[in-house]
Amino acid sequence: MEEFTVKTYKQTDMVNITAQVQAAVRAAGIQSGICTVFVPHTTAGVTINENADPDVIRDMIMEMNTIIPFSDGYAHSEGNSAAHIKSTLFGCSLSGIVEGGSLQLGTWQSVFFCEFDGPRTRKVWVQTLGA
Repeated sequence: MEEFTVKTYKQTDMVNITAQVQAAVRAAGIQSGICTVFVPHTTAGVTINENADPDVIRDMIMEMNTIIPFSDGYAHSEGNSAAHIKSTLFGCSLSGIVEGGSLQLGTWQSVFFCEFDGPRTRKVWVQTLGA
């Protein structure tokens, strides 16, 4: 297993971590198999989405915050219920195909760390298993 950290600078943010995930896959030395990316936090997540137009990420964050506002009469005493809800919707892990020693992604795809309770320094774990 490989681990790296992600520093976020906003309350809600999506950070492209593709390069770090690819480095972790290469470090595993697996040519063909499956890669799992896992975020060990209850107020963060991970997803694959478009990397070509930054407006896609801006629009996703805008809609997430509209659908799940930061303040909405939540009972959770820490005041970050919206972050827990967003984390659950996005998920804390994803898996992808490894071929030729690299995580295979579509032309416009990247892996994004999703921050919902920042700014913070977070962990990401990558496990690569050979076929």
